[in-house]
Amino acid sequence: MFELARRNNHHVESYNPFREMEEFEKKFFANPFAGFFETPALAEFKTDVADEGDHYLLEADLPGFEKKDIRLDVNGDVLRVHAERHSRFEEKDKENKVVRMERSFGSYNREFDISGIKAEEIKAKYENGVLKLVLPKKEQVLPESRTLEIE
Repeated sequence: MFELARRNNHHVESYNPFREMEEFEKKFFANPFAGFFETPALAEFKTDVADEGDHYLLEADLPGFEKKDIRLDVNGDVLRVHAERHSRFEEKDKENKVVRMERSFGSYNREFDISGIKAEEIKAKYENGVLKLVLPKKEQVLPESRTLEIE
């Protein structure tokens, strides 16, 4: 019989002052303009999907949008949610010259598979920055059972 010895597998790394710079370079060259033109908030919007029995309830966070800026399209078995933001903030001095202007433009797009949904019965509501979709489920058709004759 043999005895298993316990070993400490923790690897201790020495301090490397260039490690942070190397990580920065890797991230920068992978997507050099990520910090300037896109933010995680504009890349996607968060959704929750709950199974309510006979339907699904999809809730999507779209704060700051107006209802007219949100478009829902159904194409085959795909539901596309598209939202576009165009906002502008300006500060002017006493002579009506622009001192500061901040613009926020961006669009969100998400697609959802609705192959198990009755697309013609989807209902949508937008209130307080939350888009709510009621997605009625298709009834599952079970294949008929039958006995086959053996020749």
